[in-house]
Amino acid sequence: MSIRKYGYIRVSSKDQNEARQKEQMLEAGLDERDIFIDKQSGKNFDRPNYQVIKRILREGDILHVTSLDRFGRNKEDILNEWNDITKNIKANIIVMDMPLLNTAKDEYGAGQLISDLVLQILSWLAEEERNRIKKRQREGIDIAKKKGKHLGRPKFEITSDFIEAYEKWQNGETTAVAAYKSLDMKRTTFYRRVKEYEEQLAAHEEVAAGKAN
Repeated sequence: MSIRKYGYIRVSSKDQNEARQKEQMLEAGLDERDIFIDKQSGKNFDRPNYQVIKRILREGDILHVTSLDRFGRNKEDILNEWNDITKNIKANIIVMDMPLLNTAKDEYGAGQLISDLVLQILSWLAEEERNRIKKRQREGIDIAKKKGKHLGRPKFEITSDFIEAYEKWQNGETTAVAAYKSLDMKRTTFYRRVKEYEEQLAAHEEVAAGKAN
């Protein structure tokens, strides 16, 4: 049985560059024709080229991803896809920046066992961190809004879509252009909203600091 090696690359937007991930895979010996690229969010696995690669994977084949967050973002979805590929299709997955996440490591199944355990822990930690960030953001918004009642209505209604786009931009996951386009905003409007949002967060920090004192 001939084993084939594939690479999967994901970037969050059309403005992001996949060159770094592709270079890592080429250096690992993958053929460029066997590297598949999606340019969209990792919130789920409904991505065209990811679905293509799943259809062509066969038992014993190896799927390379540069890092776990390039594979996906959602804990439950990551675990489901990982199990589908490794247990149903019986292909292997190698996460290139984390040697422990390598189900092809040995012939006795220890690679699969270790990878499953590490994946469970990492996915849980990533999910918990995202939940903590969202909770802190929501608490900041709520306090800022309460403070705003004394100063007048907030200048704009903060939405979860805005927060998500803002966080991705601040974390370097996307560009400002991609962020304001995803929100259907003009550039000047986006930066104005960012300023207003950050002012509200700053107001929250000021209130929190006052309570601490």
